Amino acid sequence: MIVSGSNNGYQRLKKENIERLKELAAINQTTEILKAGKPINETLQQICLILPRAYQYPEFTSVRITYADEQCTSPGFKKTKWVQIQDFESVDGQKGNIEVFYSKKFPDFDEGPFLEEERHLIINISNLIIGYINSLKAKQLLSKTGKAPSEEIKPTLQSPISGRKLLQKFLNKSNVNRDIYHDLMPFKVKEILLIANLYDAYSIE
Repeated sequence: MIVSGSNNGYQRLKKENIERLKELAAINQTTEILKAGKPINETLQQICLILPRAYQYPEFTSVRITYADEQCTSPGFKKTKWVQIQDFESVDGQKGNIEVFYSKKFPDFDEGPFLEEERHLIINISNLIIGYINSLKAKQLLSKTGKAPSEEIKPTLQSPISGRKLLQKFLNKSNVNRDIYHDLMPFKVKEILLIANLYDAYSIE
């Protein structure tokens, strides 16, 4: 009985580690996609392609990412009642979300058939996406600085002011996030080190 229990524990730990590695791979792949600096719709489409592999049942997983007027889906996309949704919003108020669907019923875990770690994953992916989108918008505003208004914006004299306000809003948001993470870092690291198992400690290191 002891041997059997130990073996079951090992198999469970092995499975958990495989799931964490899949999630980590998705974050790394998303980072590489964002580094390529491609247009938003192409970037979101590529993320749709890699995200299903990070979930427990990739062959039964489909993804849809919506942002403003853009909508991207993974191959064979199917909308069902088994869904995990994460909303996000860019600095200029444009809303979007990530939706992950299972095409069939699976046993319940932390959030219906979804794991708590999968919620953390989708939050991290959405944060990466919105950070990328906000950066693109900031660059677009900066590229217009000091240039004559185009034909499209000539009729409204308030457009440059609105652009500066939007840029300031982006910078303020970025600074606040930076300061929050900076202030919390010492405490978060200590907390992680206290509760980490050997695998997590290795990943953190």
